[in-house]
Amino acid sequence: MKKSDVPQDTSHLKAGNHKELCYAVDDKGEYTTAQSTGWKPKAIALDNAIEEINNRISKAKTRVLNKETSPIEYYMELHKMDVGILASYVGLFKWQVKRHFKLKRFNKLSKKTLEKYANVFEISMNQLKDIDYGN
Repeated sequence: MKKSDVPQDTSHLKAGNHKELCYAVDDKGEYTTAQSTGWKPKAIALDNAIEEINNRISKAKTRVLNKETSPIEYYMELHKMDVGILASYVGLFKWQVKRHFKLKRFNKLSKKTLEKYANVFEISMNQLKDIDYGN
């Protein structure tokens, strides 16, 4: 693609005043870099991904409110993590983190373990235990 043809469509990149670095061909026929504010197909894919993330957060929040899971699952989704990433941050096995999603187990966690989770999520232990759903 020619440097002058690099897409400048509206996307989340433009909204954040960010640009993406792309490779293009200049007037001499040599590869160079060019900045792009977005490309419609990529923006659609990004919008779909963000919508999916928001749905997962909403579902986790509903499960916490219905006492079907612990706040750990909600905060994991809110921080765009998966079980493997969260487990590595808190220094536990994935199976242990999954077990902590169960309210019965969550309510028995030690202060030290709760602090690990709170530190990873950058919240207080009180916020971890008593989620403010006003946001």
